[in-house]
Amino acid sequence: MKKVVKFGGSSLASAEQFEKVGKIIRADEGRRFVVPSAPGRRFAGDTKVTDMLYDCYHQAQQGQDFSGTLANIKDRYDAIIRGLDLKLSLDEEFRIIDKNFHALVGEDYAASRGEYLNGLVMAAFLDYEFVDAADVIAFDEDGSFNAKKTDSLLSERLSGTECAVVPGFYGAKPDGSIHTFSRGGSDITGSLVARAIHADMYENWTDVSGFLMTDPRIVEDPVTISTITYREMRELSYMGATVLHEDAVFPLRNEGIPINVRNTNRPEDPGTMVVESTCNKPKYTITGIGGKKGFASITIEKAMMNSEVGFGRKVLQVFEDCGMTFEHTPSGIDTFSVYVNQHEFEPHEQQVIAGLHRMVHPDMIELESDLALIAVVGRGMRRTRGTAGRIFSALAHAHVNVKMIDQGSSELNIIIGVENRDFETAIRAIYDIFVISQL
Repeated sequence: MKKVVKFGGSSLASAEQFEKVGKIIRADEGRRFVVPSAPGRRFAGDTKVTDMLYDCYHQAQQGQDFSGTLANIKDRYDAIIRGLDLKLSLDEEFRIIDKNFHALVGEDYAASRGEYLNGLVMAAFLDYEFVDAADVIAFDEDGSFNAKKTDSLLSERLSGTECAVVPGFYGAKPDGSIHTFSRGGSDITGSLVARAIHADMYENWTDVSGFLMTDPRIVEDPVTISTITYREMRELSYMGATVLHEDAVFPLRNEGIPINVRNTNRPEDPGTMVVESTCNKPKYTITGIGGKKGFASITIEKAMMNSEVGFGRKVLQVFEDCGMTFEHTPSGIDTFSVYVNQHEFEPHEQQVIAGLHRMVHPDMIELESDLALIAVVGRGMRRTRGTAGRIFSALAHAHVNVKMIDQGSSELNIIIGVENRDFETAIRAIYDIFVISQL
C-alpha cells in the first residue's frame, strides 16, 4: 500500500518523540510520504514552536531585539538534532530567518518556519527527500487556495519520488511569498499529498487513539469510535469534535481515500477509520455525541403564518441583512424559531427585532438566551426503532428540559436544544443510555 502519514506537533516535540515516529514509519514500508507539523509542547506549561515564532516576529515588528527568542527556538531544534545524533546544522537556515525577520517579510513566513525546519530534521532523520511546500502548495495573489495548480505541482513533483518529506501548514503565492493555512493546516497538506499521489491510505498521527464518542472532559474515558463515515465526522466536527481540520476531509473524500487516525504514543491501538461508506455495523446505535454552548433562539409567532408565501425567506433575510448565519430553524403551524450564535446576535438584537416587525409583522417575538445544542449522530439510527424515544426518556430521567428538537432528513443526526446549565448532564445521560447500559 502507498500511504501518506502526517504527524502532529505533540508527536514531534522532542528527540524521544521523533524516535517513536521513526519506528512507526519504518514498521510499514508503505509509509513513504511524511507530512510533519512544527514541534509542539513537550510538557505542561511548555510553548509550541509556532507560538514562539509568532512572538519572535512580533518583537521584530515592534523594533525590539528578538535575538534571544530566536536563539531559544534554535535551541529547541538543536536539542532534537543532538538527541537523534544527526549530522545536520541549521545555522544557515536561522541566519536567513534572522535576515527575513529584520526585513519584516510577513507573519505567515514566520509561522511557517516551524514546519519548514522540522521537515528538514525529519528528512535527515529518515534519509528521505525534502520537498519544500512552497514549491508545491499554491495560493493565488489574494491568498485563496489554488487546488487545481497545487494538485498539478504535487503530482508532477512527487511522481518520480520514492520517499519524501513535505512540511505541512504553508505554501506560496505566485510572487513566491509564503502563505499559510489556518492553524492546524498541516492536516490539509497531508490530504493534498495523499490525493496527488493517489494514496491508498492517509494516516493522521496525533496524541489520541482516534475519535472518542464524546468529550472526555464531560464523560470519563469515553469509548473510541472504530469506524466513522465522512458524513458522521462532518456532523460531529460541526458540533465541536476537532481531531481533524475540516478542510482536510474534502480532498480525501473526493478521491475515496480512507483516513486512519492513530496515536503516536500508542501505535498498537487501531485508532479510528474514516471512510466514505461501509457495511461495517456499528457496535452502538449512535456513533458519537457532540455539542456546543452559547446559542440564542428568536421565536416569531404569527397566526396563519403557514399560509403566508415567503414567510421563512423574509425572516431569514433579516438575519442575512445583519450579516448573521443561523444554526437551526424549527417551526410549528404559527411559530418559526431561529437559533443563532448568541455572541454574534447580541450586538444586533434590537436591529433584528425591528427588522422582523417590518418584514413579517409578527403577533409576538420571544427571545431566549444561554442555550446549548447537542448532536446525537449515527448511521445506525436509521434502522433502529425508538432511538428518539430513548434519548428523551434519558433526558427526562436526568431532569433535563428539552427546548428544541430537530432531526435531519438523512436520519443521521438528532439535534437537541437545552439550557447551558444542563449541557453536561444531558450528554452524560445520552451516553449512559446508549453505551454504558450496553457494556
